[in-house]
Amino acid sequence: MVIECVVGDVLVVLSFFTVWTNMLVALALSWGAVRAWTRRPPLPALWTGGVLLCITVVGLVFHLVLDNPASSFDQAAEIARLTGARAVANQLLHTVTPLGTALDFLLLTAPGALRWRHAAQWLAVPALYLAFALVRGALLSPGAPARYPYPFVDVAVHGYAGVLVNVLVLGTAFFLLGLAIVGLDRIRPAPPSPEYRISPERARGLK
Repeated sequence: MVIECVVGDVLVVLSFFTVWTNMLVALALSWGAVRAWTRRPPLPALWTGGVLLCITVVGLVFHLVLDNPASSFDQAAEIARLTGARAVANQLLHTVTPLGTALDFLLLTAPGALRWRHAAQWLAVPALYLAFALVRGALLSPGAPARYPYPFVDVAVHGYAGVLVNVLVLGTAFFLLGLAIVGLDRIRPAPPSPEYRISPERARGLK
């Protein structure tokens, strides 16, 4: 994320959901670590689960939709042209961070804290981003860099009706993935070393 801001246009970089989500991950993990170190309870499961969902979507959309020649929104050729710092940043944002966040959830949190209603509440984040992306695109002139950050919300190409269809499909996938995360949380075993985990039962600091 820092690399992208250094080598690119900061205002353009900050228009991407990927960057929004990576910032949330950094904030959540840092805040959670501080709370554990100071022997305070962990962050609410609603927040940590929402961050996990968003960053999981970032990874899945990138690898299955944007970097997939079989997808109608394929940007694989453009992605393949990335080199140097941009290529490194791309992998960190779309692959390393999602995997790291998933491992943090599985290895450092106690299971059973998520609720089914959270899957619907988590939709507030992509809804907020969608509003931002559409308003930003409407205000920018045609031809502006990354006027619409993602091809599936490009009103100039699909029109508002087409974007609505894309959003409904992605929103449904978002919701179903949220339900899957809650379901996984309910059946996954507790981390094998509870004395090292960040959890409601043992908020005694990292060792």
